[in-house]
Amino acid sequence: MASKVYKNAAMALAGLLHDGMTIMSGGFGLCGIAGALIEAIRDSGVRDLTLISNNAGIDGVGLGMLLETRQVKKMISSYVGENATFARQYLAGELEIEFNPQGTLAERIRAGGAGIPAFFTATGYGTDVAKNKETREFDGRHYVMERGLFADLAIVHAWKGDTEGNLVYRKTARNFNPMMATAARYTVAEVEHLEEPGSFDPDHIITPGIFVKRIIRLDKIDKRIEQRTVRERTA
Repeated sequence: MASKVYKNAAMALAGLLHDGMTIMSGGFGLCGIAGALIEAIRDSGVRDLTLISNNAGIDGVGLGMLLETRQVKKMISSYVGENATFARQYLAGELEIEFNPQGTLAERIRAGGAGIPAFFTATGYGTDVAKNKETREFDGRHYVMERGLFADLAIVHAWKGDTEGNLVYRKTARNFNPMMATAARYTVAEVEHLEEPGSFDPDHIITPGIFVKRIIRLDKIDKRIEQRTVRERTA
């Protein structure tokens, strides 16, 4: 069987990228984003992308890089308030947005990975979120039908992985990554530490390797802080 391990992000994405594709990108803010893979997507020049991500990073960092190069046609997200480029393009009619309540976005991704085409949720009923969507009443309460999400490609960041693609995430950086890893035709992972199979306690594996097609080990990691909040030092 061919190795899943690739030398770098560009090689790991070779043959997978094309104009007009849908990409899921893990992370919450800048925590747990697949930064090296995002840079490789930018450098490839692929365009008219639909991105599924909780948010769009910040200006010049994370998915914000793809907005600055105008490679993104549509964002399916729940929060975009930290990115001025995002706001500017949206208000100018240059970027399409599909807003989701955060829990709904998470469940749409989970459903897509589980092969569930649609589900009903009470969240958003009676608001703009429910416009042009099917609604039903169950046990006296109204619900909105939401479609599951499935992408051409998912890019995820993990703390550790083995050469078979089994992944372990660390704390908050886990966020959307495990769900997205199951909800795409191809999942490519970047990891901070790459180990041999059998190195992990099976109970610690969060994403089984069957979902991961390609993997790279990061040579360097730049963990940015989205909003730094500190106390003044006392004398």
